[in-house]
Amino acid sequence: MFYRNHLIKFSYRCFSSESRINSFIKSKLMSAEDVAEKFPEKVTIGASGFTPAGYPKVIPGAFAQRIKNSKNPENFSINLYTGASTGDELDGVLARSGRLKLKIPYQSHKDLRKLINQGKVNFIDMHLSHVSKYIREGIFPPIDVAIVEACDVTSDGRIYLTNSSGMSGTYLPLAKDIYIELNEAHPLDMKGLHDIYLPEIHTGRPINIDYVDDRIGTPYVRVNPEKIKGIVLTNKYDSSPGFKKPDDASFKIANHLLDFILDEVEHGRIPKTLLPFQSGVGNVANAVLACIAQDNRFKSIEMYTEVIQDSIFDLIDSDKLRFASTTALTFSSEGQKRFHRDLYELKSKFILRPMEISNNPEVIRRIGLITMNTALEADIYGNVNSTHVLGSSMMNGIGGSGDFTRNAYISIFMTPSVAKDGKISSFVPMVSHVDHNEHSVQIMVSEQGLADLRAKTPKQRAELIIEKCVHPIYKDLLRDYFQHAQRVSFGQHTPHDLKQALSWHIRLQETGSMHPDHQAKKEPTSKDTEKAAQKIDQTAATKK
Repeated sequence: MFYRNHLIKFSYRCFSSESRINSFIKSKLMSAEDVAEKFPEKVTIGASGFTPAGYPKVIPGAFAQRIKNSKNPENFSINLYTGASTGDELDGVLARSGRLKLKIPYQSHKDLRKLINQGKVNFIDMHLSHVSKYIREGIFPPIDVAIVEACDVTSDGRIYLTNSSGMSGTYLPLAKDIYIELNEAHPLDMKGLHDIYLPEIHTGRPINIDYVDDRIGTPYVRVNPEKIKGIVLTNKYDSSPGFKKPDDASFKIANHLLDFILDEVEHGRIPKTLLPFQSGVGNVANAVLACIAQDNRFKSIEMYTEVIQDSIFDLIDSDKLRFASTTALTFSSEGQKRFHRDLYELKSKFILRPMEISNNPEVIRRIGLITMNTALEADIYGNVNSTHVLGSSMMNGIGGSGDFTRNAYISIFMTPSVAKDGKISSFVPMVSHVDHNEHSVQIMVSEQGLADLRAKTPKQRAELIIEKCVHPIYKDLLRDYFQHAQRVSFGQHTPHDLKQALSWHIRLQETGSMHPDHQAKKEPTSKDTEKAAQKIDQTAATKK
């Protein structure tokens, strides 16, 4: 153990010894416009990026401009594969080009979301741990062009990535042609943060990660240098706006969670040294980390997750972050500047892994994670909807929440109990779409309280969620539904009245509120339905 703890203090500064613009890079330099001209009209693109982190920022825009200038824009067709959502310079510009036909595996851009929900862009919402397998086995169309952001490239084909690993390690070897945006905004000391390793297909060999700081790969992606057709110089930070500061409800949720975790320690179900945390993005996740930083009962934590945000600096400043493994560093511009400024010291606390490893069920189960993810809505039995507004309108996608939840040591879902000034309840009789069923959801928490659903029957779960998590203005309504369902249900194991189970969603469409006392019922129109969906879209976006 001493040897392992000693090793993590090692810095990888030695990788930054060679000059940025070497002779190989010089021989490949092109403009973004010249690169865009080389793309086939019908093209499948594999791009770097995971959230607005480490994605290409100029080549996609140049390709979109080429389409706009074309006499026959209808001849163009784009399939876009990324790690997750990316920035406007990739997801946004290609969506607005009007020629994006397929997007996988996740998105959060408003323009792209609108096209998906209008049926104009095909979107396949996937567990992120499945993406690499589908690509490598040829289930999806093959990749014509890979575009990745890097901080360095060598003549023997070593590509050093920037703020994200994502799917780059999969896309680069499989692409017919590779184009690189060499981003000089990132110092060469970024080299060494990544640990690139992809498991072999069909071998069944274990992935040898036992601790969050284990390294099993290389700090670069290796490709045939002859496939690198062009390099474009850039100097731009990621366009991540950061996330809103946590509100009062978020901090209440966080405090409920921390009390629960410490109670688990007290009962011996979590070791006193704690277990590694996985945390989704958004206000509530940031509040949890901020509260850990301020709570003297927590001395040191580890993270094994897919996204690191600015809230990590709270843990660093309180000297409580031992180590963090992730696939993306999604910082605001100020957070990015600080990370670069302190990079030499911080590199001993971070690893960036490919998405296939950061989200790998085997590793998640072995390490024993406490996972914390956000629900769009949940029902009285503990089923969670993370993705669909009113059952049919896509919000963002399931992302990695399924990978982590299904394989967690303890799985937690968090959500404020109401939204839109109480017009929407996050807890309903039956969810309008199921992403995580009651078998995977162990803990449910809102600002009202926390429900431990482990070792509970469906009826016991319903009673706990109503009592602990539901907002007071909806508590009696859900009690009434539950009691009614027990009287009329065909079966008594998980009682439901199918005529009434989705009535709250229908009421929201018809009146703009789930609460029956909000306003008089009127006959719905298509505009009413559209407005209701837009309101929930806006609310859900604040939860993410």
